[in-house]
Amino acid sequence: VRNFVGWFGRLVPEGDQRLLFKTPHTFDASVLELFWPLVAGQTMVIADAQGHRDPRYLATVMNDAGVSVVQFVPSLLAAFLDVVGDEPLLPGLRVLFSGGEALPPAVAVNFRERAPQARLVNLFGPTEAAVYTMAAELATPGDVVPIGAPMTNTTAFVLDDRLHPVPDGVVGELY
Repeated sequence: VRNFVGWFGRLVPEGDQRLLFKTPHTFDASVLELFWPLVAGQTMVIADAQGHRDPRYLATVMNDAGVSVVQFVPSLLAAFLDVVGDEPLLPGLRVLFSGGEALPPAVAVNFRERAPQARLVNLFGPTEAAVYTMAAELATPGDVVPIGAPMTNTTAFVLDDRLHPVPDGVVGELY
C-alpha cells in the first residue's frame, strides 16, 4: 500500500489539491482516497455515506468544495457526465482517475471534450496487487483505451501458455 500511495502521488499535479473521498471503505479503491491525502498532506473532501450512488450529489459537492482530484469507475463517470449535461465540467478539476472496469473510449472522449483543463488517467490492476498496478494518461483517447505502464516497483509481463515471455506484438496473457 505504501508503494501504491507513493506512486499515485506522483500522478497528481503539484500544489494544494482537494480529493473527494466517496468510495465505501469496503471497496479496494478507498485505499487511494483515504491514504493519499493523509500521506501527502492534502485536503480530503468527505462525501455522505451513500453519496457515491448519486452523480448529481457528487457534482454539487465537487463544485462547492473545489475538488481537484477524483476517481470514478467508468460506469459512474458515464452517469456523472450525463447528469451534468452540457454544463462546463468543474473548472477546478485537475485530474480524474478512472479504474475498476474497462473505460469505454466514448466516455473518455466525452470527458476530454468536457474538461479540457483536467488530466484523465486510466488505472488498471487486480485487487490482489494493492488496488491498481498500471496507469495511462489519455491526452487524446482513440478507439482503444490503453492500460498503461506499471507503477513503481512493479513489472508487467505478457506470457504464453508455458509462462514464457512473448515477443512484441504477439498475443499472450498479462501477468
